[in-house]
Order: sequence, then C-alpha cells, then structure tokens
Amino acid sequence: MPTIVHEFDWPDRVVVGTVGLPGSRTFYLQVRSGTRIVSIALEKQQSALLGEKIDEILDQLITLEGNPFSIPITTPIELVDNDPLEQPVAEEFRTGAMSLGWDPSTVQVVIEAYPITDDDEELLDPADVAEMMLVRIPVGTARAFAKRTREVVGAGRPMCPLCGYPVDADGHTCTLPEA
Repeated sequence: MPTIVHEFDWPDRVVVGTVGLPGSRTFYLQVRSGTRIVSIALEKQQSALLGEKIDEILDQLITLEGNPFSIPITTPIELVDNDPLEQPVAEEFRTGAMSLGWDPSTVQVVIEAYPITDDDEELLDPADVAEMMLVRIPVGTARAFAKRTREVVGAGRPMCPLCGYPVDADGHTCTLPEA
C-alpha cells in the first residue's frame, strides 16, 4: 500500500495550537494551503522540542559567514500568527517519530512527522509507513512558528514554587522534596 503523504511546500499557515484547558490540552501541528487543512496531534514535549530545534537550526545558519540565507534574527512582525487553530480540528494521526532538516536549495526548514507505531523505539523505514506529513517552511515563517510554539507550550498550568509540579485549576497537593 502506498504511503499517504500530507505534503506542503509553501503553506499559507503552519502553527502549533491546542484544544482543551491547561492540564488536559491536546497539542496539534496544523498546516493549511488554500482550503486544504491537515492537523496532527503532538505531545507537549514534542511541540516544545520542535520549536526549540527550529530556532537552533536557524541560529546555526545565521553564524555562516555573511548569513547567505538571510535568516532573521528575530521573528518578523508581519509573520506573527496568534489566531486559534482552524475549526473543526480533525486529527489525521497522533505523531510518533519526527525529523527536522534544512533544504538549502529552497531555503526552507523541513519537518517530517510519522504516526505512532506499535514499536515506536524502532527507526521507521519510510517505505513501511501508511501515512506521514511533510512540511517545508521558509525561514521567516519558521522563526515565527518557533516563537508561537514556545508561547503555546508556556501557556499551560503554573508551576508550584515549592515542589515544581503543575498546579491544577481545582487545587494542588504540594509534595515537597525530602531534605
């Protein structure tokens, strides 16, 4: 069976957003090109790592002599996207493995996402997967994506200043570390 590839080369929108209240949020990577929208579920940590690693790639590229790819140091204000996810959110799959790369020929960050498999520890052979997402985004959009992702991840439950665990809306039983 051929792999279904949700491919976006120059998407109109690519964001991480959530559905639900802090403490029970579901994170999504949502991509839109024209009227076509694809949403895949992510774990909070996957979202955080994705934003962090995109910034790392862009920061490394800036250090190349002469910044040949014109990588923005900060987020271009015109690319900031604070809008909610487009509704309805229809989950294509829950993400397992992801990869991140750089395509110098198009000056784009490349995101690949694969569904969770029965043996998520095993390295995926792309020929063996039924479905995947492949997104290529230009550098300014990638910088804006990383910024928004950090903000979305950081908008969760506040942390207890004593024990460091999240404080739920309905209360918190502090478990102080033993001395």
